[in-house]
Amino acid sequence: MSVSIQGQGERTIVLLPGFGTSAPIIDFQPLVDELAPDYRVVVIEPFGYGYSDGTDKDRTADNIVEEVHSAVESLGIDRYILMGHSIAGLYALDYAAKYRDEVTAFVGIDSSVPGQPNMDKKFPIEAFRIAKNLGFSEILAQIQGNEDSEQSLDEATKEEMRYLVAKNNFSDTYLNEMDHLSSNFAAAIGKTFPADLPILLFAVQNSKVQGWTELHEGQAASVDHGELVLLDGDHYLHHTKSKEIAENVNRFMGELN
Repeated sequence: MSVSIQGQGERTIVLLPGFGTSAPIIDFQPLVDELAPDYRVVVIEPFGYGYSDGTDKDRTADNIVEEVHSAVESLGIDRYILMGHSIAGLYALDYAAKYRDEVTAFVGIDSSVPGQPNMDKKFPIEAFRIAKNLGFSEILAQIQGNEDSEQSLDEATKEEMRYLVAKNNFSDTYLNEMDHLSSNFAAAIGKTFPADLPILLFAVQNSKVQGWTELHEGQAASVDHGELVLLDGDHYLHHTKSKEIAENVNRFMGELN
């Protein structure tokens, strides 16, 4: 499993990607640059992401949580802020419940929440697998770039991104996680973070997802110290709002001391 460690701060942030992010270390760099002066930032590339290996193990939330924790444990990290984008918010519910003694806070970046609409659909997995075999992922790599933004990347990094998109999009590990999305969301219904775990949620203002703000307001209200910050941007808030995210994380963590 591939990881990146940057920064020399006394407190550690473990940063997890959203589903299908081809190269999390590259994708998170704008945010890491803002956080690294104050924290040690550990970006985890789960199996099937970035330069990490694929795996035959089913992409259930439980398996993903165990694998990520094994990586964190192997680095000798036992106290940390858990931060995640998109689907990582769903996995974080199980993670925080199981390892509450290690996690000091959760920070969500437009993170997934139980009950969000349209997550019960099944995807045409075999059609995607055929597309991969026909070279569609290589074509996608030429046009997709850094998920939704690559203007800040140099040519060498853009080429690296294209390689990782071709490697990881529609891979067997990717498709297995896609196939488990509906069951992972179904299993999360009714789950909440531990009441004594502080959580800071960043969410897209005026999101097109029905009830997005209300779902995050409810999650923030479910704990003793929870806060929602709405930001104007798209789903990859850390591409354009990294400075605001870092400033609010510093403020929020400072209020806990």
